[in-house]
Amino acid sequence: MKAKGKKMKMMTLEELKDRDIGKVGTIERDKYEFDLKMDILGEMIKTVRKERHLTQEQLGMLVGVQKSQISKLERNTKNVTIETILKVFNALKANVKFSVQMDLIDLNIA
Repeated sequence: MKAKGKKMKMMTLEELKDRDIGKVGTIERDKYEFDLKMDILGEMIKTVRKERHLTQEQLGMLVGVQKSQISKLERNTKNVTIETILKVFNALKANVKFSVQMDLIDLNIA
């Protein structure tokens, strides 16, 4: 759609995120990326749970937590331990692979 002779500038998703959220490495952008990853993790848990035909209560019983904890995990509650996440995926009989990427920085150990 043109606005009286002006062309709309096309932008990539990265350019939009840089403009609207902040450049990579800023606090705002890091928080956005973290929140997005947590949302995806919660959705993955919910999807696999449903594929296994389990209710939140049944999964909670397998893991040893209350239904509310499973619900919070699926809704992106950030106060969850890696141990709980691993227990959930173990109960769902799903393999989990973690990838750790180190930035190229000098580490000085005194």
